[in-house]
Amino acid sequence: MTDNFTESSSQSIFGRLGDAIKGVLFGLVLIPLAIVLLFWNEGRAVKTAASLKEGAAAVVAVSAAAVVPANEGKLVHLSGEATTSDVVRDPLFGVAQQALRLTRTVEMFQWQEEKKSETQKKLGGGTESQTTYTYTKNWAGQVIRSSEFKQPAEHANPTAMIGDTLATVASHVTMGKFVLPPAIVGKMRGDQALTLNTADAVQLPTDLQAKVKCVGDMFYLGADPAVPAIGDQRVKFTVLKPATFSILARQSGQTLDAYQTKAGREIERVESGTVPAATMFQHAKSENTVLTWALRLGGTLLMALGIGLILRPLATMADVLPLLGDLIGVGTAFAALLMAVMTSAVVIAVAWFAVRPLLSVVLIVAAIGAWIGGKRIAGKKPVAQA
Repeated sequence: MTDNFTESSSQSIFGRLGDAIKGVLFGLVLIPLAIVLLFWNEGRAVKTAASLKEGAAAVVAVSAAAVVPANEGKLVHLSGEATTSDVVRDPLFGVAQQALRLTRTVEMFQWQEEKKSETQKKLGGGTESQTTYTYTKNWAGQVIRSSEFKQPAEHANPTAMIGDTLATVASHVTMGKFVLPPAIVGKMRGDQALTLNTADAVQLPTDLQAKVKCVGDMFYLGADPAVPAIGDQRVKFTVLKPATFSILARQSGQTLDAYQTKAGREIERVESGTVPAATMFQHAKSENTVLTWALRLGGTLLMALGIGLILRPLATMADVLPLLGDLIGVGTAFAALLMAVMTSAVVIAVAWFAVRPLLSVVLIVAAIGAWIGGKRIAGKKPVAQA
């Protein structure tokens, strides 16, 4: 079910200019934040790469069948079945399983608000806007604050859920002779949906038995699961059963913990199945590369947004003639992106200079070349037609 509400508003050229000036101040904040993000990211990437290289050279392959004292404090790699004799129990619903981990997920049927605006420019620089608020009913894992809706009275949500999503980990998990700490178990993946039955419903606390229905793979709080109403809740469980995993970590007695490299990063990695150490390091290197480029892109776009906000008053003033404002807006957007790319390249070069001087020089030359090219393009005059 959906319903809509639309409201119209207008803004004069002076109001828009006021907003644009406020945007300039925000832009002046975003640019330093982008520079800090880019600089920090390069340092993080270099430290992570160096730590992985150090770890790959230092790792010792061990068998889970025995704890060798000579490997104390070393980075070790082992594969084997993680298992437990513990029965993990959900503290609220009483569901119990012999497993490495039991995870409860709670969702509530609620109103959700989506906002969509369309703005048209008017001659003279003002604007007319139409904002449509669309309300739909959906399942969500957190309470949605309907008090912040445009129409809260007609779309009220409950203010609390029966419980939060919760993971309960077995207290004693082993891999051969090694005892695995919760931090290692928390990194394990492969959880499967748990099908509930009437026996699980019997285990419910007395105060919940009258409220909860057991429906397939979930507990349901509400009148009819086929026709959910606002405020109805469903609770599902997943379970991580004993399985084979591969681990990179520091040997500490009979247990494992994070290995601190001289390069400044910790190594503590878990993957499903029997995975060689070299492959695990390659996966970590690939993840570092992806994260590095994602943060570079994010930092550049953040800087472009900041520069765009600083240039925005130019386009706003030009909107006295809407077509002229559109042209100026495209130009300032292109200029903001170009300046952001150049500045980001310089920041990255400076950040890398201490450890990668050759790459730093290449980036600086590329930035200068882009700046010169941009000036030449901007300085070209149209050729007169004969």
